[in-house]
Amino acid sequence: MTEAAGVRAPAGAQAVRRALDVLHCFHDNGPDLSASDLARRLALSVSTAHRLARTLVHAGFLEQDVRTSRYRLGPAVTELGRISYHQRGLHLAAPELTDLAERTGATVDLALRSGPHAVIVAGGSVTPQTGLRRPLHSTALGKVLLAWARPGEGGSSSLPPLPAFTDRTIVERAVLEAELAKVRSDGHALNDGESAHGVRTLAVPVLDGLGYVRFALAVRATPSVITEARTEWFLSQARSCARALEVLLLSPAERRPPTP
Repeated sequence: MTEAAGVRAPAGAQAVRRALDVLHCFHDNGPDLSASDLARRLALSVSTAHRLARTLVHAGFLEQDVRTSRYRLGPAVTELGRISYHQRGLHLAAPELTDLAERTGATVDLALRSGPHAVIVAGGSVTPQTGLRRPLHSTALGKVLLAWARPGEGGSSSLPPLPAFTDRTIVERAVLEAELAKVRSDGHALNDGESAHGVRTLAVPVLDGLGYVRFALAVRATPSVITEARTEWFLSQARSCARALEVLLLSPAERRPPTP
């Protein structure tokens, strides 16, 4: 079936997949996108991208600027995002994250997994100017989410090619597997300049009663703040916060037994 024919009679899963692909184009929190921008990102014709975008506008998932004809995420996405935020109890986590940031002087983030990315859902990195997705392989958050992955989420073999962001980024799967084994053994992950030079991050898991990670919690600063001598102190603060988040974010049936 040609693209044109598929658009004239979009059926079932293909139509849903294309609509979702359009929404995923806005993940980087960049400027509004034109139909040509969407077409280029999705390898579609401009007319196809325009029809998909207009359908999403009518459903409230996109809105179009009347002056520029460019698209941005719409009110339906905002509504669902707020509902999900509260359903997950993330509004309850904010005071704990703020307290951890104040005690450590570090940026504190809480993330969950979405495919090959860690998605930051609360914390200091959630700003209007910053995208929320981080690659799993090059971040401490991502390593935690991989190391204690739940069944069906996939390990390092499920990831796309591993791009290098600095000369320290792990780009070989065998090396990443060895790193994940170390993360599980140590009980935490370290990102020391693998995403950006001059940044050091420690991350710990928020685990459920089966030992799977639900969220990853990270503290991030410069190497002059998170020094080797103070690493254990930062980890103790992060782990204490993670245990509190288990109580706040998981139901009693999902939680690990209390620490004796």
